Amino acid sequence: MSHDNMNQNTTGHVWDDDLQEFNNPLPAWWLWAFYLTIIFSLVYWYFYPSWPVGKGFLEGNGTITYKNDKGVEKTTHWSTRALLMKDMQEARESQKKYFDKIGAMSFEQIKTDAEAAGFVSSAGGALFKDNCAPCHQSGGAGKMAFAPNLTDDDWIYGGTYEKIQETITNGRHGVMPPKGGADLNDGEIDNLANYVLSLSGEQVDAEKAKAGDELFHGKGVCFSCHGAEAKGNPDIGAANLTDKIWLWANVPAAGTPDKKVAAVKAVITSGLNKGVMPSMKDRLSAQQIKLLTSYVHDTLGGGKK
Repeated sequence: MSHDNMNQNTTGHVWDDDLQEFNNPLPAWWLWAFYLTIIFSLVYWYFYPSWPVGKGFLEGNGTITYKNDKGVEKTTHWSTRALLMKDMQEARESQKKYFDKIGAMSFEQIKTDAEAAGFVSSAGGALFKDNCAPCHQSGGAGKMAFAPNLTDDDWIYGGTYEKIQETITNGRHGVMPPKGGADLNDGEIDNLANYVLSLSGEQVDAEKAKAGDELFHGKGVCFSCHGAEAKGNPDIGAANLTDKIWLWANVPAAGTPDKKVAAVKAVITSGLNKGVMPSMKDRLSAQQIKLLTSYVHDTLGGGKK
């Protein structure tokens, strides 16, 4: 071992004659950072929950005050749950003035007021995602054979503010009686399906469509719900059969005229008893329903005057 190596600051450990372990001091900045973390942890343990003790834990000396769901003010030790309750309380208080404002305005005023319209877009969107999107999809486009599209101009029960509000409040249960069996035979249903498709300009058998026209306005009594011109009846939720918009029969996905006829025949034969939308009056407040109505009508863009 050389004299120069002996003078260096080492631990005295040597391997393979010349491999030494140095004993250099830690940088001052690193030591101060380490000491600060210790001080920080002590301060943190004093104010916030930390170490488990027995069946509990050190709760700390920090407190937080909030109002619970019943409006009773409560002070407790700091915790993430208490912080969440306080944040939710503050959010409700912040939103209350907007809900009160919207509650006092007409739907037309809400649409033209920039502040109210902005709140409808944000808060209404959140309500829609929580309560409506599972069926109508996040953008309101709906789902074939399950939930209608809320972004187009086709409204089974009417698309005015009042009708949309009524639908959200009370829910809907659409029913179409089956025509198969005793009412109409398979050939008659085939004719009727051709006629229904002809109303939307689809390629059909002209003779069958003509026979279906007679059935629609006669023996099949379809006109009693859908109207003599097949324009539908929003009072009872009877669909417009002339607007090329389909919900229960997936005509757009059918690749051939025969498959389109088959899709319509299936609906006519079996009828419908699944167009159910639940009532929201026990789930949402009147102000929330009004806000949601404005969102569906104005923001999604499918509402009618």
